Amino acid sequence: MGCGTKKRTVSAKKPTVVTAERTKPYEPNKDLGKTKFNKSELYPMPADPGYFKRFPIATTQEYIDVFAQIAQYEMRAFGIPASITLAQGILESGSGKGQLTQKTNNHFGIKCHTGWQGDFDFHDDDAKGECFRKYNHPMFSFRDHSIFLASRSRYRFLFNFKRDDYKKWAHGLKKAGYATDKKYPQKLIALIERYQLDQYDDKVFEQGLQEVRDTKTYDVFTHVVAKGDTLYGISRRYGVSIEEIKRLNRLKDNTLSIGQTINLRKAKTK
Repeated sequence: MGCGTKKRTVSAKKPTVVTAERTKPYEPNKDLGKTKFNKSELYPMPADPGYFKRFPIATTQEYIDVFAQIAQYEMRAFGIPASITLAQGILESGSGKGQLTQKTNNHFGIKCHTGWQGDFDFHDDDAKGECFRKYNHPMFSFRDHSIFLASRSRYRFLFNFKRDDYKKWAHGLKKAGYATDKKYPQKLIALIERYQLDQYDDKVFEQGLQEVRDTKTYDVFTHVVAKGDTLYGISRRYGVSIEEIKRLNRLKDNTLSIGQTINLRKAKTK
């Protein structure tokens, strides 16, 4: 699907989506790296701020300090080594200083691809003016990266590797076609070993990570809460359990707000 047109057709049976709000002014993030999370929560990400938040990262070590905790939460949620997520983020975003990352909060170079209905921007990459996904906050880029790997069949074999075997994951990403750079695995491994990123994998295991081999392929989509919607109704509509909806969206209770975007995923059937 080309990104040159903003016309989107949504059938009655498909979930509706919203794009990032453009009307509110850009403003720098004043609480960089100060967000406090409850360690008992599996998905402690804040709600969409509703506007684009800038993250002025100065060094690679600062990038790690700011985003290591997020990478660890993603590891608990999806089983992708935190070391791999951080190394990919560093490499793909230029430690958060790359032009694409600065204007889109896209830390993993994920392009629009067919079916992407979120916000986007154009950037010269393999070709001129390619379409890249855009996020209001970097945390949503980290989550999208996890969903991107977990929901595509070509990456399925990666989840049979041990969660702390970053070398196999690095080579597996190249084998699956994540990057065209022939030295991509070596670059990831070098970053992990230089900055000792595997320590974050170890911390997740120390806190108790369940080794789950999930080889399913998922359809990933969103639903925008409308007046009268309930978790029970959304669960029945899409055939997804209430607990799965709450787990994926970090919901502490059954309270929903009109306009709230709910992430959903459902295993594909053969």
